[in-house]
Amino acid sequence: MVAKVNRLIAFVLFCLVGMACDIKQAVASDIALISDAETQNYLAEVVRPLFRAAGVPFNANNIFIVNDNSLNAFVSDGNYMFVNTGTILNAENTNELAGILAHETGHIMGGHIVRQKIKLENMQYVMLGSVLAAGAAAVSTGRGDAAMAVILGAQSSALNSILHYQVQEERSADESAVKLLNKTQQSTQGLKNFMRKIKKQYALSGVEENSYFRTHPLTAERISHFEESSKSNHYPLQSPLDGKLKLIQAKLAGFLWDENKVHRLYQTKDGSTAGQYARSILNFREGKINEALSSVDSLIKSQPQNPYFYELKGQFLFESGKVNESISAYEQSLKLLPNNHILQASLAHALLESSSAKQDVHRIINLLQQSLISYKDAFSWQLLARAYDLNNDTASSLYAAAEYNYAISNFETANVHLDNAAKKSKNKALNLKIADLKERIKADMKDGSY
Repeated sequence: MVAKVNRLIAFVLFCLVGMACDIKQAVASDIALISDAETQNYLAEVVRPLFRAAGVPFNANNIFIVNDNSLNAFVSDGNYMFVNTGTILNAENTNELAGILAHETGHIMGGHIVRQKIKLENMQYVMLGSVLAAGAAAVSTGRGDAAMAVILGAQSSALNSILHYQVQEERSADESAVKLLNKTQQSTQGLKNFMRKIKKQYALSGVEENSYFRTHPLTAERISHFEESSKSNHYPLQSPLDGKLKLIQAKLAGFLWDENKVHRLYQTKDGSTAGQYARSILNFREGKINEALSSVDSLIKSQPQNPYFYELKGQFLFESGKVNESISAYEQSLKLLPNNHILQASLAHALLESSSAKQDVHRIINLLQQSLISYKDAFSWQLLARAYDLNNDTASSLYAAAEYNYAISNFETANVHLDNAAKKSKNKALNLKIADLKERIKADMKDGSY
């Protein structure tokens, strides 16, 4: 029993600390993130009005896609939003997804992440107090079981307190979700429908919702709440974004699902754009490069202003070894969607693998610098280190390599690169960047979060 209680406490603490982590911790942990411009831009269109209605600062680059089949989304410090691929793929329409993200926005609006941090700190003090009390009990009675009883009592009390607190926060987030959907003139039906899917998932997986150890209100209770809320909400279930969702679902399914499942759900007779999208990716996965390129060319012909079709063609060509041919596809994609950091990095990568000509290296550096202004991506820093090296700028190359290692929490290697960069640098601006990164590493190591 003791082991079970301790494991449960560890699990709950992991969940709560996970909600309060920052993005660099998430990247360094077991969370698998997917980088896709199309999906991230779609999610930004869903989240933006919710954040605006909640009075929360919005940054499209703070939305992340988690490669996880479960029906879940979560937020963390800094207003970061994480959405599982399972949630996107299982949403019937944009309204269902908006409902889930409205709930998560409710957590940000309510300041729940900061409060959970405080609650966890208080819980740590309770646990420390229980250990001290246990030691006193053991000394005064000479009995180890008395000490264990004190510890278990404190653990149970602290755990009950924090679980009850989190259930209350989830109820608050549900109420905020309803308000935000009303404020943005969106139906609450989708949120209710998605809760039913979660309940069904619990049933299929054999999970029994226990009212004692849980962090959310019971699903049936939540469905009832949304059912009542929908009586006064008469906004349409349909959204102008539904067409985009169908394409994104086809794309994610094509890349992530079992090939047989994709064949079954997107059959050849399916002449829709989504069907063609999924099958083009499936052909690529199965090594049918010519068929994949033919399919994506048909998509481009049908929607010549869609940047993501050109991006996909670029990916097919690049990953099949046709690097030079991929460049024009990436260039067209970026032309249609200027300043997108993912497309900038993709084009830079293709150019870097294709040519070391001086004019191309300068262009690569420029593209990567622009990309990193929008989002400090580890892979872009890695590419930039290579580009600076080709440009015979050793100090800048070492600095970029340090930023890459910092982004993946490899602090020791980052410091080594910074020391070497400082020895070679004669540029005042670069020296300031080196000193700044040194301070960031020192602060993170002192914090002890990594």
